[in-house]
This record gives sequence, structure tokens and C-alpha cells, in this order.
Amino acid sequence: MRLVEGDSTFSPRAHKIEALLGALLVRADQLVSTEQLMGEIWHDELPRTATASLYVHISQLRKFLHRPGRPDPIVTRKPGYALTIGSDEFDLHEFKQLAEQGRQEVRAGRFEEAAGRFDDALRLWRGPVLGDLREGPIINGFATWLEETRRECLELQIESGLALGRHRELVGQLYSLTAEHPLSEPFHFQLMLALYRSDRQADALAVYQSARTVLNEQLGLEPGRALRQLQRAILAADHRLDGGQGRGLRGPQAPGSPGSPVPNGQHPGRFPHQPHQPHGRTLGPRRPAAPPDRAVPQPDRPHPRSANPAASAGWANAANLANAANRPGRAGNAPVRLP
Repeated sequence: MRLVEGDSTFSPRAHKIEALLGALLVRADQLVSTEQLMGEIWHDELPRTATASLYVHISQLRKFLHRPGRPDPIVTRKPGYALTIGSDEFDLHEFKQLAEQGRQEVRAGRFEEAAGRFDDALRLWRGPVLGDLREGPIINGFATWLEETRRECLELQIESGLALGRHRELVGQLYSLTAEHPLSEPFHFQLMLALYRSDRQADALAVYQSARTVLNEQLGLEPGRALRQLQRAILAADHRLDGGQGRGLRGPQAPGSPGSPVPNGQHPGRFPHQPHQPHGRTLGPRRPAAPPDRAVPQPDRPHPRSANPAASAGWANAANLANAANRPGRAGNAPVRLP
């Protein structure tokens, strides 16, 4: 955590002061009670002098934040304190704004603009969220939400890149992401698709086997339906998986545009019967809809149920892939029954 003023950068040196500042920043412009702040600093081991010590830490934080000619940003109001941001820039606010703009561009089928928004949002990321301050409930809940939002931005950034035919460029990044998140099926799905479109069918199938082994050994699970259907489609060399550059096929187009194979309002990279679920069956806490104790409305994601074929980047039409895998002349494929 750092504060930037002109060309100068400042960071609290004392761990308790840094935890106090982190909790107040997470709840910026909101009242945080003294009990909550003491819980962030001392957790379940409150000293007998916790209240008096908190006053001392607040005083030290005020000195750290003091700037000549500017009002005290820490406001005392029963039953606690509030940190006012005012006109100061806060990376978190910019990140949230860029992420939401990127989501809107994806929903509108403007993948070039979406990729730019997500690039800008992810560029603000400078490492683990609040480092070793995650022992308290306020900071830990916020950090979990923020990390899940970052992962969603990564998935949608890659989805946009696949829609733009950048599959070869994305292979290296996706290999790194699957190593970092071995239980994340969406990253494996995107890597398989990027490899297949890069004329690396064997590597794509190897990724499926690797993901299946990890899920089986660590969780006792088989891959989800999306990965299984993608594997069958790759084995069948289904032309609906082709997209972007190469193979003499038409590149992806915005949903609903003239000549587009994707119905209006339907993302080119998803099954029509499933809304976007950023993290699939990833192990770990699910992303909250908004930061803890902060009501940030999230627009509903489209949930189309069209039977029209979907092509282009990512999650191809489940029913069409199943039919293609079972069409006459494809030996060895068991019938697929979809709900």
C-alpha cells in the first residue's frame, strides 16, 4: 500500500498503522466502528489497553496523512472513524470503473474496446492485495473480492482476444494462468481453444488430459460439461471451433451484426444456455457481487436460450457441438443427451 503525491511515494512503516489505514481505505467515506478497527489490528487478542492504543494509532495515522493546507482526512464520528477521500485519486475506483466499462463493451460485442478497458484495469495491479494485512475480516473480505474481480477481468480480456482472432498471442499467457490457477476450468477451456485454433490439436487435447488429472486427483471430480464438450468437438474437428485468423474462415463478428453467425445479445464465446460464470468450478471462495458492506449494482448478464448456432471465440454452442460429435460417420462417439 502506498500514497503518491507528485513525484514522492509514502508507505506506513508500522504494521498496525498500515492495517488501520487499509481498513479505513476499504471503507472509504464510510463510518468504521472502533470495535471493527480494533478487530483489524489485534484480531481476537485484544489487549486491555486496546481502546487507548487505538486512539494513539489514529493520532499517528493523522500525522502520516497530514499535508499542509489540507483538512484532516480522518473524521471522528460516533461510534468510530471515517476516512474521506475527497478529490484524491483512488486506484480502486479507477479499477472498478474500467472493469465495468469492459463488461459493457463485451456485452455489446465491441471486443477491441473491451480488451483495451481490461488492459488498462489490469495495468493498475501491482501485486498481492494488501499483502500481509489480511488477518482481519474487513481487509480479508475486500481482498478476496478484489482478487476474484481481477480474475474475471483476465477471463473476459482473453475472451475478447479470442473473439479478435488473437489465439496465437494468447497461448503463452494462458499456459501461465493455468499453472497459476490449476483448478480453473475456464482458463483450461480458453487454452484448449487457443491451441486448437493455432493448429495444435494434440496440445489442446493434452491440456484437457492434464486438467482432468488435476481435478480428479485433488477434488475427485471429472471436468465440467463445457470442457468435455470442447474435447469431443476437437476430436471431431468441428468447424464451428474455427475462428479468428487462418483456415480460410471468416473471422469473428460482433453479435447481431450483418452476416454474424451469433444471434444478437449472445456472446460468441459461451454456451447459449449458460450465463457468463467467470470462474467455473474454481476451488476457493466465490466472488461477492460487490465489495463487503458496499452496495455496487452489477448489471444482469445476458442469458440467451437461442437454438441458433454460435461460432467464433470460446464457448461454442453446446447443442450444435453435441450434434456435430454424433453425426453419422463419426465412429466411437457415444450419444450426448442435453437437457
